[in-house]
Amino acid sequence: MADCIVMKFGGTSVGDAKAIERVASIVCERLPQHPVVVVSAMARVTDQLLQMARAAGSGDRKTALTLARELRERHYNTAGELLGTALFTQFHSDLGTEFEDLEELLRGISAVGELTPRTTDHVASFGEVLSSKLVTAAMSAHGIASTLIDSRECIVTDDTFTRAAPLFEETNSKLRELVQPLIKQGRVPVMGGFIGANRAGITTTIGRGGSDFSAAIVGAGLGADKIEIWTDVDGMMTTDPNLCPDARRIKVISFDEAAELAYFGAKVLHPATVLPAIQKNIPVYILNSRNPTCDGTRIAARAPHCRNFFKAIAAKKRITIIDIAAPRMLLAHGFLKAIFEAFDRHGIAIDVVSTSEVSVSLTVDSNESIPALAADLSRLADVKYEGRKAIVCLVGENLREVPGIAAHVFGQLTDVKIRMISQGASEINLTFVVDEEQVPSIVQRLHKIFFADPDPEIFA
Repeated sequence: MADCIVMKFGGTSVGDAKAIERVASIVCERLPQHPVVVVSAMARVTDQLLQMARAAGSGDRKTALTLARELRERHYNTAGELLGTALFTQFHSDLGTEFEDLEELLRGISAVGELTPRTTDHVASFGEVLSSKLVTAAMSAHGIASTLIDSRECIVTDDTFTRAAPLFEETNSKLRELVQPLIKQGRVPVMGGFIGANRAGITTTIGRGGSDFSAAIVGAGLGADKIEIWTDVDGMMTTDPNLCPDARRIKVISFDEAAELAYFGAKVLHPATVLPAIQKNIPVYILNSRNPTCDGTRIAARAPHCRNFFKAIAAKKRITIIDIAAPRMLLAHGFLKAIFEAFDRHGIAIDVVSTSEVSVSLTVDSNESIPALAADLSRLADVKYEGRKAIVCLVGENLREVPGIAAHVFGQLTDVKIRMISQGASEINLTFVVDEEQVPSIVQRLHKIFFADPDPEIFA
């Protein structure tokens, strides 16, 4: 397969002309490694596009078109700064065509007065289409032989609009057909992340945070040597630096640990990102486009042994605990099945579960569907729910093998009311639920104890 690397640049890394200049110089340094570049929309653009789509859907055409004009202005100004007069003139009409299409689409939505998932994807796709055009033009202006590839011609998905799943075999064959020859010619392919198309060629998106996923899909499809996720932080940290200024950068972490941390609140990485890379054993690097000399974090199939118990502490707030107590269902067959089916009907995902013979406690992200779910569950059992909770998750390899690990942790928290504890499901995390306002002090205390003497092989 292709001898190449995939470099994904997030919204803040392509947020303005200065940021895009940095991207061009970072790519320039990687030219000997045959980069394929995947870009997100410019920072905040996807949110603005979704806002104008909603305005048009509610019949407010004026607001939708005003927002579109503001976006046009921002992209024109950025292009003008990047390209100089001659190149900008030729690029101006290309951008103009995209914005005319966007405005026509918004007029159509407001005329019908309805916003469907399919149309939402079409509007949302403009962010990546525009940024990939800008970045390609900027790289050409820097003398980098780059070629724009429309991701919708490569990333083939199913028909689940707003969170489409990639069809890997078809996608891989398109990547080999369209992208591989460019790499062989020494050109740099540039693609928008987050977007694809179904078999009929209709635009889809693979869900928010999907540009990371796109990079992994492209990397896996091309058999890349590595995938670099360029963000605005130095990598994954031992905890949130806003809570603990002495948080350390993690130099190397396993795929499993990274996915667990991402799920429980570490925002650097989208959890689905790592899957296509894991399957092909391709290392993923998290790097900082504002500090490109930093080594970042390497995520590998297996990480080297760490002499600290834990690699990181994550916290996920805005959690609700649902307690379901059913003495009358004591050991009744099918009770748990009925509970999980109720969650499924309401489309609510569960984070942590704790069960006894007569009761089940679960945690979910707090949202407006909970009262309806509770009413549904009360047909089975007595139901109570309580919000303003948080999940604290300590992640490290092979925790089951460490004698007394729970005593080490909870011995530090003898004054804290802990609502739920979970360890058995995974060898790599110890999870417990507390009141939300206690998170800063708990994380600071645990971090101070468990990272007092960090392993220099693993932590920077």
